[in-house]
Amino acid sequence: MSLDPAYLAYPHRAEGMDHDLYHWSNLFDRPPIVWPGEAKLAVSVVISLEWFPITASDKPFRAPGHMQTAYPDYRHYTSREYGTRIGFYRMLDALAAVGAKASVAVNGAIAERYPALLRDIVAAGHEIVAHATDMNATIATGIAEEEERAIIRSSLDMLEKATGRRPAGWLSIARSQSWNTPRLLVEEGVCYMLDWVNDELPYRMTTVAGGIVNVPLNHELSDRQIITTQQHSADSYRVQIEDAADWLMTEAVGYGGRMLPLHLTPYIMGLPYRIGALETLLQGLAGREGLSFLTTGDIAGCI
Repeated sequence: MSLDPAYLAYPHRAEGMDHDLYHWSNLFDRPPIVWPGEAKLAVSVVISLEWFPITASDKPFRAPGHMQTAYPDYRHYTSREYGTRIGFYRMLDALAAVGAKASVAVNGAIAERYPALLRDIVAAGHEIVAHATDMNATIATGIAEEEERAIIRSSLDMLEKATGRRPAGWLSIARSQSWNTPRLLVEEGVCYMLDWVNDELPYRMTTVAGGIVNVPLNHELSDRQIITTQQHSADSYRVQIEDAADWLMTEAVGYGGRMLPLHLTPYIMGLPYRIGALETLLQGLAGREGLSFLTTGDIAGCI
């Protein structure tokens, strides 16, 4: 069966990602990047610190990892809460042991429900990235523009109120956007986002409201994808990250600096039978010559 020619005719069709936000370029043809300290590989640790309402919303879609069974779904709710109560602090200890600073993607509701968490993040020198208001605040094309703007603005306001500093970065739930998201982020003063995963270096976008940087946060290397979805062990996760670091370091020798994002989830990697693998991974990365831990804000050049 052949496709109807109209299937390929739509307003945004163009070279690259079917939009006019940036010009496509080959990763290997770009001017080489030099990271601070002349590091060849920048490793950015991104931790998703999320609050899941016990009643899930399916509009426009249910967030990954949300409640699954009939209300009240204490089994899934309390397992996620384990991340904020225990798992996250194990991650902070693992980072402190190697002197690494992370970018913590925080739901605004966390600032109101667990203010001590925000104080501890700031006190340890980690970056806070806005991550919507809570895990019911998903974004996709079809929601009203003002509803999306309210999600973005409310998230930024809640985190600024708790910390005294407005976040420079944004991560959408499930990295999902509408056609309006980049422009709305610019209009609300956001400097960079972590939503688009189509590259391995940061790149600039231009909207009608101004520019924004995208720092790709690789989904395939997240603990959720490798451990929860693919059902690999924590040690397998560690080896895959180490393999990625080996490959990117080799590329960096010939083509300039590379970046490797580690996307972590406290209720997944913070469990007692997994946290050791993360500690071993971070210690091994910290011992590599030419590797630096940088926040996503550092990589984007916004902080």
